[in-house]
Amino acid sequence: MSFSPQTHGFFPFFPTSLFGNTPFADPPEETATKIATLQAKLNKKLGPEFVSQRPGPGGGPKLTYAEGWKIINLANEVFGFNGWSSSVVNITTDFIDHNEESHRFNVGVTAVVRVTLKDGVFHEDVGYGMLENSKSKAAALDKCKKEAVTDALKRTLRNFGNLLGNCLYDKAYAQEVVKVKVSPVR
Repeated sequence: MSFSPQTHGFFPFFPTSLFGNTPFADPPEETATKIATLQAKLNKKLGPEFVSQRPGPGGGPKLTYAEGWKIINLANEVFGFNGWSSSVVNITTDFIDHNEESHRFNVGVTAVVRVTLKDGVFHEDVGYGMLENSKSKAAALDKCKKEAVTDALKRTLRNFGNLLGNCLYDKAYAQEVVKVKVSPVR
């Protein structure tokens, strides 16, 4: 006897279309409402508790950013833990330089990540990871790959809206949000 999800009353785990002819497809007006609600969430800006700063390269002006784990948590809240997925489209080692005198490594890696929502909508973006003066080539590559993928994931998620980090590209907003004092979490 063969098993069929349709004959046993189960919804297929990976439907071909969430808006297609499935028994649980939303009517068009519900779909439009869900999209409008999602868009309203994504239009909001990050609160100060999500924003961090670090020194810029070479002692330049401070850089304002959101940590990767915070953006992933927000994506889970906005889309649902099962409402989105990410995949590494490409990862490239741009350079591995070895200094013969110091026996240290400088490594640079580029990653392209795709984020796909359950309705099939997706964005892709690139991220970069770099480490200088590492004792180990393997450790440098490992760190750079993770950094590149996290950077690409954050850059990709920001394409969905302000709430997932796009607001940090607004310099006026970024300057003001870091002035807000955030109470420590207990």
